[in-house]
Amino acid sequence: MAKAKTTAFFCQNCGYESAKWQGQCPACHEWNTFTEEPVVKVAGSAEVKKAAAEIKPVRLSEVHTDEKQRISSGMEELDRVLGGGIVAGSLMLVGGDPGIGKSTLLLQVCHNLTRDGHKVLYVSGEESAQQIKLRAQRIGDFKDDLMLLCETNLELVRSVIEKTKPEIVVIDSIQTMYHETVSAAPGSVSQVREATNVLMQIAKGMGISIFLVGHVTKEGVVAGPRVLEHMVDTVLYFEGDRYASYRILRGVKNRFGSTNEIGVFEMRQSGLREVSNPSEYMLEGKPENASGSIVACSMEGSRPILIEIQALVCHTNLPMPRRTTAGTDFNRVNLLLAVLEKRAGMQMSSCDVYVNIAGGIRMTEPAIDLGLILALVSSYKDIAIDEKTIAFGEVGLSGEIRSVNMAQQRVQEAKKLGFETVLMPRVSMKALQKTDGIHIVGLETVRDAVQYLMGRR
Repeated sequence: MAKAKTTAFFCQNCGYESAKWQGQCPACHEWNTFTEEPVVKVAGSAEVKKAAAEIKPVRLSEVHTDEKQRISSGMEELDRVLGGGIVAGSLMLVGGDPGIGKSTLLLQVCHNLTRDGHKVLYVSGEESAQQIKLRAQRIGDFKDDLMLLCETNLELVRSVIEKTKPEIVVIDSIQTMYHETVSAAPGSVSQVREATNVLMQIAKGMGISIFLVGHVTKEGVVAGPRVLEHMVDTVLYFEGDRYASYRILRGVKNRFGSTNEIGVFEMRQSGLREVSNPSEYMLEGKPENASGSIVACSMEGSRPILIEIQALVCHTNLPMPRRTTAGTDFNRVNLLLAVLEKRAGMQMSSCDVYVNIAGGIRMTEPAIDLGLILALVSSYKDIAIDEKTIAFGEVGLSGEIRSVNMAQQRVQEAKKLGFETVLMPRVSMKALQKTDGIHIVGLETVRDAVQYLMGRR
């Protein structure tokens, strides 16, 4: 009788399991990602069989929800992304590039929570207590409610949590944790999956909110099996250039709130500072009377954000003109260039085109299409757009300017920041209620937008 295999091959990218090594993963189609790891086998016990016999399903009508308030993290930007605060018993994953500020963000959250009287346990598998202390001194004075544990053995971490019973636990990071029953190395698919499963049981069983710090791959996704993101309740990505001062916290999964919200932070010597009005810093340093520059409005969840769109269109001698974008979708810009050439008669096929969203933020909402169109035409015709003008609207392949949602909020944000003229879809004007103190221009087609720009020359 053949013996059962004690090892299997796992894809390091998505966690797919195979009995033999394969060059390409059949699930995620990545090459050379399979590694051999031991198979975890848990034998059944008499206690498990006894408990299984006593388990009974419950009726949905008999389930009572606990209407407890969420725990505020002390940071409005983080609370907005989480959907209003930290939910008790939730498991949250925070990912981001090395040095982006994940540990600093969570340490500041611990500072705010302990200040409000909450019991917090910070578990570090990457830093010593002295290193954490040095980083904490930059943030502020901590109360005695913050407990530090420098340990990577998950069973020891579990015993400490059961003894101390904290309200909030931070695990930095999940890739350094290991379980003794799994003989694979820390950070492997088996270890990450088992560690997350144990922490999920702790969070749900004891009602403890747990933050997990996750490493990311070169593609920018959380390292480890894809099942890691499925197991947790919330997935947050901390984005931004590590050499720039501004950071963006974006929710890509949230069982307790919206995934369209973002939080904006500024990295300083004393830690991260919240940016309550991102539109102001996005528009800092905007050039005056320069062609190819216009302000557009994009919605991130319930928050309108004003951004500066810059375009540079110049003739080229190359057989194939260059197209470069930063901060927006490359294919979307090519689509809008084709619309301009077909519907408005702008011959840009022999021009190099460069598009940039100032401020280091990335925007892909279709509502910035009108701003992209106006910036391209402004640079192509070398016409400066009025500084007090803002534009938003989606552009279709037929050259029509389609309606966008939350038009009233966009206009109010533009008015608050001192803009005087709003270029928007004509069909969205009926949704406006108050337009006092600001001039509204309704546009129906791309040709109307070009004619308006040429008439302002």
